[in-house]
Amino acid sequence: MTASMARRKVWIIYLAAVTVYFVAVVHRTALGVAGVEALERFNVQATGLALLSVTQIGAYALLQIPAGHLLDRFGPRATMTIGSLVMAGGQLLLAVNDHYGVAIAARIMIGAGDAPIFVSAARLVSHWFPARRVPFLMQMTGFIGQAGQLATAIPVAMLLHAQGWTFTFSTLAAVGLAAAAVAFTWVRMPASEPGSVEADRERFWASIRAATDHVGTRLGFWSHFLPPFSANVIALLWGVPFFVTAQGLSPRRASSLLIVLTLSAMVAGPLAGVFTGRHPLRRTWIVLGSAIATLIAWAVLLSFNTPRPWWQLAVFCAVIGMGGPISLVGLDFARSFTAERRLGTATGFVNIGGFASTIAGVLLVGFVLQLVSPPGATTYTLNNYRVAFASLALVWITGFIGVLRNRRRTRAVMAAGGVVVPPIREALRRDWHRD
Repeated sequence: MTASMARRKVWIIYLAAVTVYFVAVVHRTALGVAGVEALERFNVQATGLALLSVTQIGAYALLQIPAGHLLDRFGPRATMTIGSLVMAGGQLLLAVNDHYGVAIAARIMIGAGDAPIFVSAARLVSHWFPARRVPFLMQMTGFIGQAGQLATAIPVAMLLHAQGWTFTFSTLAAVGLAAAAVAFTWVRMPASEPGSVEADRERFWASIRAATDHVGTRLGFWSHFLPPFSANVIALLWGVPFFVTAQGLSPRRASSLLIVLTLSAMVAGPLAGVFTGRHPLRRTWIVLGSAIATLIAWAVLLSFNTPRPWWQLAVFCAVIGMGGPISLVGLDFARSFTAERRLGTATGFVNIGGFASTIAGVLLVGFVLQLVSPPGATTYTLNNYRVAFASLALVWITGFIGVLRNRRRTRAVMAAGGVVVPPIREALRRDWHRD
C-alpha cells in the first residue's frame, strides 16, 4: 500500500468514526427539543421529565468503564456497531409508545448504546494519528459531535413540529441503523490489534484499578466534570422549557438559542485543541477559566427577575457552550498518563466526569423546581427556575475543588519524575520565540 493510500485509509476510518459519533449525539440530545411534548405525552411533572433524561445519562455514565474495557478487548468496530444498533432500538421503542415506564427503558437503551461511541472514536484518533496531532483532532471530533447537537436543534426540532413524535423518533431509529452499517463497514484497527491481547487476559477489576490509579487520570476526571454540565443541563432537558415558559420565547426562538450554544462550542473546540497542544503543562488553565466564565454567566442571568431579551440569553448560551469542548481536555490527561492497552478503560473513567455532573445538575433542577412549585404543576415560573438553577452552584463548587486538589497532586507526581511546570512568564517567552 502506498503512503497516499495509507493516509486515505486513515482518514476514511476517522470520518466513519466521527459520523457514528455525530449520529450518537443526535440520539443523545433529541429529548432536549422535545421536553414540552414529553411532559404532555407521558403526563409527567418536572421530576418525571428529569428522570427521563437522567436514566439515559446515568446508563451512559455507569457503563463508561465497562464500555472502555470492552473497547480494549474487542476493538472499536464491534463497540460502535453494537452501540448504534442499541440506540436505534431505543429510539424505535420511544417512538411507538406513550407509557412512561417503557419510555424509561427506551432511554436506558439509548444511554447504553451511546456509552462506547465517543471512547471508541477517541481510541481511533489516539491510535491512527501522531501524538502531536491528537489534541487538535480530539477537539475536531468534539466539533463534529456538536454539529450533531446542531442537527437536533434545527432539523429534528422542525421534523418534530411538522410530523409529530412518532414519525420523528422512528426516523431517528432508521438513522441509527445507517450509523451501525457505517461502523461495521469502515471502522478498523490493525488486523493484529482488534483490541488488546493483554487486555483480554487482564481481569476486569485489575484493569480498572490499573487504568484509574494515576492521579493524572483522576485530574482528567475532574477536568471533564467541571466545564460541561451547565451546557448539558440546558441542551439536554431544561433549556427549551425554561426559554419558552419562563422567558416567553416561541419554540423556534428557543431552539435558536440551542443553536447559539452549539455554535459557541464548535468555535471553542479547535481553539482549545490548539491551546492544549501548545501548552500541555497548563491544560487546567483553560478548564478553570471556562468554569469561572460559566459561573459569572449564571450569576448575571439569575440576578434578574424579569424575562431577558433574546440577545442576553444568547450571550449566556455562548459562554456556557464553551464548556463542552473544553471538558475534552480531561481525555487528554487520560492519554498522557495511561498505557495504550488500557486507554479505553481510562478514557471511559474520565468520560464519566462530565456526565456525573450533568446527572447531578438535571436532577437538582428538577427536584428544586418541583419543591418550589404548587403541587401538580407542569409549567414553572421564572422565579421557580431562578431558584432551581441556583442549586447548580453545588455541582460547580464540587468540580472546582476537585480540579484544584488533583492538579496539585499531579504536579507533585510530575515534579518527582523530573517534570517541573515552568513559570508562566517563561512559558510565554518560549512560545513567543518558537513563533
